[in-house]
Amino acid sequence: MAEMIGGEVVTELVKQLFSVSRKAFRCRGVALNLAMRIESVQPTIKEVLYSGVEVSAHRQTQLRMFSETLEKCRKLTDKVLKCHRWNMVRQLYHAKKMEDLEKKISIFLQGMPIHILADVHHHRVDNEVRLDKIDRNVDSLHEKLGSMKIRGGGLVREAMEMVVSDGDLGNLGVGLELGKKKVKEMMFSLKDEGSRLIGISGMSGSGKTTLATELERDEEVRGHFGNKVLFLTVSQSPNIEELKASLWEFLYDGGFGTPNPGSFGHTQKKLVILDDVWTRESLDQLMFKIPETTTLVVSRSKLAESRDTYDVELLNLNEATSLFCLSAFDQKSVPSGFSKDLVKQVVEECKGLPLALKVVGASLKNQPDKYWEGVVKKLSRGEPANETHESRVFSQIEATLETLDLKAKECFLDMGAFPEDKKIPLDVIINMWVEMHDLEEETAFALLVDLSNKNLLTLVKDPRLGAQYTSYYDIFVTQHDVLRDLALHLSNRGKVHRRERLFMPKRESVPPREWERYNDEPYNARVVSIHTEEMSTMEWFDMELPKAEVLILNFSADNYVLPPFIAKMGKLRALVVINN
Repeated sequence: MAEMIGGEVVTELVKQLFSVSRKAFRCRGVALNLAMRIESVQPTIKEVLYSGVEVSAHRQTQLRMFSETLEKCRKLTDKVLKCHRWNMVRQLYHAKKMEDLEKKISIFLQGMPIHILADVHHHRVDNEVRLDKIDRNVDSLHEKLGSMKIRGGGLVREAMEMVVSDGDLGNLGVGLELGKKKVKEMMFSLKDEGSRLIGISGMSGSGKTTLATELERDEEVRGHFGNKVLFLTVSQSPNIEELKASLWEFLYDGGFGTPNPGSFGHTQKKLVILDDVWTRESLDQLMFKIPETTTLVVSRSKLAESRDTYDVELLNLNEATSLFCLSAFDQKSVPSGFSKDLVKQVVEECKGLPLALKVVGASLKNQPDKYWEGVVKKLSRGEPANETHESRVFSQIEATLETLDLKAKECFLDMGAFPEDKKIPLDVIINMWVEMHDLEEETAFALLVDLSNKNLLTLVKDPRLGAQYTSYYDIFVTQHDVLRDLALHLSNRGKVHRRERLFMPKRESVPPREWERYNDEPYNARVVSIHTEEMSTMEWFDMELPKAEVLILNFSADNYVLPPFIAKMGKLRALVVINN
């Protein structure tokens, strides 16, 4: 089967087609079309290659012909890339050849869609074996796609996102199907013939790209738009001109030139999916107000109107456990004889974030119980489980902070001072920022809203108020634990007495002994957050905090003695006392 289709040929061909689309003007359009068509079926080709199912003789003949056509296309791309840019005759000759090959490939994909073969494989292979193979294939495919990411974007999906489908992971499909349903309702509710922008928003690693990919493949979506669907990955540093060229060609059905909405007569519904969009500026440059064109923007920030944006929901405990077990044990449940309580502790620390569940689960595979227990302790302190967790989860989310200005980033880091899983009164945070960062109250509130729009925190209203008017003092702030852990991780870099923020990540009986070891010299911290139980005068040790402007005391006790060193905090401007 593998020899019949030629998986390596497909991967190499897609790379070469992208190169042609950037270098050869005469072949640019047709090369992009071919790249999109072949890249869109590449995951399914993978499934067919490794399914272990023998297809009929007739199907084998068709696959062999398809493989031969792909090989011809690959050889042609070699010639195009070697052709001198001024040899216009040869370029025209190659362009005609490539157009002929595109027609053949299109006919094959329309006449015998490869997903039919995948359906055969799904029905004939035992369920548990199928799950294992799909999981391995997805990981392998992601590694290859990650290495293929084109400068400035292109069509490659975000390699770090979770990839699942309803049939593949059982209960995990429930949340995915709900997301698809809600986004499709927004897509199909367009009444007039104008253009429209809708969005998918969520924190990094929450499954945004997975949802967008499923929508791209959805038969109902493709039927609604007459198979006129384009998926582009924009990325943090996009090549706008390259992306525009792809859009123009798609919107003009292969034509070139500057878009002019007035030139459109009878139009057909089209869907443009822009994945991994980082800024409003990038989106504005890629938006064309063409009749009956719907643009779906996928971003960590809310770039569409709130009523037209679907916020990706995180996994519930059952879904999270299934995904975690697939990564840790290659099955959807906890194996017999393994501690269910230990698994539950790790899963709960991941807080329903798909990326964290997959990465932490994979890092714990085949590890002894003691190693698991150590990971639980690290996660509970807001520390990465290991280097892989730090590089793949924290680093990816940290990239979001690069879009913030310095003041906004500092305010994000301040959020690590507050206890986990608690609603923080909005006015407490505003007052802290006003005092510490010399902000006007209105500016601090606008900054808070901006962080919320970027999914770095959440603003919630007191549910007891219902639909009543909400005042400034009726709003609370919450933050996903993984985001809080990132704030703690970034704040805790360097030696304790040199940090600008001195945080206790969780409640302890007394302040950390690490702090006491450095109390022979002053601390640089401007924000200090202490989480303890009942404290007496004797349990406090002396600390020199000459630069501290904010002190947060979070405790759970009937009797609590304030730390004596408050008397020496000459620059203290805000004191927050929280008794649970």
